[in-house]
Amino acid sequence: MTDYMTGFGNHFATEAVAGALPIGRNSPQKPAFGLYTEQLSGTAFTAPRHENRRTWMYRLRPSAAHPAFARYDGAKRFAPGLSKQPLAPNRLRWQPLSDAPAADWLDSLTTMVVAGDGPRTQAGVAMHVYAASKDMENRVFASADGELLILPEQGGLTLLTELGRIDIAPGQVAVIPRGVRFRVTLPDGPARGYVAENHGQPFRFPDLGPIGSNGLANPRDFETPVAWFEDVEGDYDLIQKFEGALWTTNLGRSPLDVVAWHGNYAPYRYDLTRFNTIGSISFDHPDPSIFTVLTSPSDVPGTANADFVIFPPRWMVAEDTFRPPWFHRNTMSECMGLLYGAYDAKADGFRPGAMSLHNQMSGHGPDVASWKGASEAELKPHKINGTMAFMIESRWVFHCTDYALETSALDEDYDEVWSGFPKARLP
Repeated sequence: MTDYMTGFGNHFATEAVAGALPIGRNSPQKPAFGLYTEQLSGTAFTAPRHENRRTWMYRLRPSAAHPAFARYDGAKRFAPGLSKQPLAPNRLRWQPLSDAPAADWLDSLTTMVVAGDGPRTQAGVAMHVYAASKDMENRVFASADGELLILPEQGGLTLLTELGRIDIAPGQVAVIPRGVRFRVTLPDGPARGYVAENHGQPFRFPDLGPIGSNGLANPRDFETPVAWFEDVEGDYDLIQKFEGALWTTNLGRSPLDVVAWHGNYAPYRYDLTRFNTIGSISFDHPDPSIFTVLTSPSDVPGTANADFVIFPPRWMVAEDTFRPPWFHRNTMSECMGLLYGAYDAKADGFRPGAMSLHNQMSGHGPDVASWKGASEAELKPHKINGTMAFMIESRWVFHCTDYALETSALDEDYDEVWSGFPKARLP
């Protein structure tokens, strides 16, 4: 059983072997047991103190000890170039992919859409999906391009990282910071889900403003694993994503050899059912920003590089109010997925494992059936239960990969969900 330390962004100290963690200093001349001292920095050294993220590690061998990288020829659908076709302002939707090859988590990754300029400018976010059928064996992965938000939809995952072991199931998420090495195993067999790769500033909590000091995602519910390591020699590959391309080198050992560490730059997990949902208890809707779990800010105050938003179970009680999301056009672009259950603004066609894309200023909202049902519903208190949808929202426009535009999973008739609305009747 994995042990966790609680709190978001805390400065943790943990050791898998007693005495491995130095006390009162970071880089002693002779670390205990002959371990090697190494710092992993997630922000610039001179970042403001409250934003500075770094971790000191004490490991069996330094991560610098490896041969040169060569291009990796696996994961053919992960991190490809974007489509050269002109980007149309169309609403898009994909059903769960059905053509996934037999592959581990890494090689099953499929890039669907990318917003912003990506890793070269450290801005934007990419959305990937995975459908894994076997463990990663003697292989680890790290993204130098951004932190990874992993959202299982079917089957659990075990994430064996340099800084500890994380187990997640559908309804839980994990964040792997930029540069942290890890491998994925499948404790429940084949697994499917989503990955958001944040190229911008690390995720943090949104400001609560008038909500006050409590509500939404609470810091105590975030869990970071205690130190864990493996001492394994032999054939072991590191695959790294760097500036949008994949590279590989053979280490001759497992790099998951950190015996002790301290700092605030570490992977963590969160149970989405612990989100404290806020909503109207009178009439109308507050803006959907109240469903934000984590945000990556941009250089425009109040405008996100990437927001991670969820639509969890909740009570609907507003009077004289159309309760599903209203029709809207946004300056932000929205990429949406469904982890389980049904989404209240789409009566049909949006299944768990599916994905939709509504880029900036594209009109969207409930389909005809959802609009009709909500317009005629008796407005008594109603519990939306057994559902968990999520959205990655960005100030940048999402561009599609060639695969996303050519796959048979693309709904060619998605626009039809907004056909058949009756014309309003004026007096």
